Amino acid sequence: MSSLPSRILEEAVQEFSRLPGIGKRSALRLVLHLLKAPASDSRRLGTVLSRLRDEIRYCRICNNISESDTCVICSNPRRETSLLCVVEDIRDVIAIENTGQYQGRYHVLGGIISPIDGIGPQDLSIEPFLERIRSGEIREVIMALGTTLEGDTTTFYIYKRMQAIGTPDVKCTTIARGISVGDELEYADEVTLGRSILQRVPYEQAVARPNER
Repeated sequence: MSSLPSRILEEAVQEFSRLPGIGKRSALRLVLHLLKAPASDSRRLGTVLSRLRDEIRYCRICNNISESDTCVICSNPRRETSLLCVVEDIRDVIAIENTGQYQGRYHVLGGIISPIDGIGPQDLSIEPFLERIRSGEIREVIMALGTTLEGDTTTFYIYKRMQAIGTPDVKCTTIARGISVGDELEYADEVTLGRSILQRVPYEQAVARPNER
């Protein structure tokens, strides 16, 4: 892109190309689009991006994205407080919410255990999750992590930690395997994901049938 006629244009393309899935050519098209669009569009985009960085925070309870200390789900009195769905990240919350089949609350781990990527249990929001379990308010935990090796490893690790602290009154379930093995939740269609939530099974039952995985 060294042949670009403007250093500012080149810098803009460089910044856009840092975004996931955006190559240099796609970045150039976006920048040229902004140049052709009304100046108000670019200013509005700049304002929204600034607010995104300055005003968005993470819910102190579930680690979901929020504009205040408590997200709209945790602060909703109509949500089932005793039902907790554990997910990898915010995209999974959005995917499950889009099904309209779940009325409990969430806990966002912020990732999954992946030694190859240098991500261990200490890098995830697992301790805050266990504190929520110790509070005695939770009656069922739904493990809704992706059906990858890393997702299953994380689920098993959390399950063993729950057992270690003694949670006999807390039911641990996992989403039904309508989600194909190796799939990420965010790519599942809403009907399949919704049915997987509704048809969840006890976690012990899920790990006892390795031949079906």
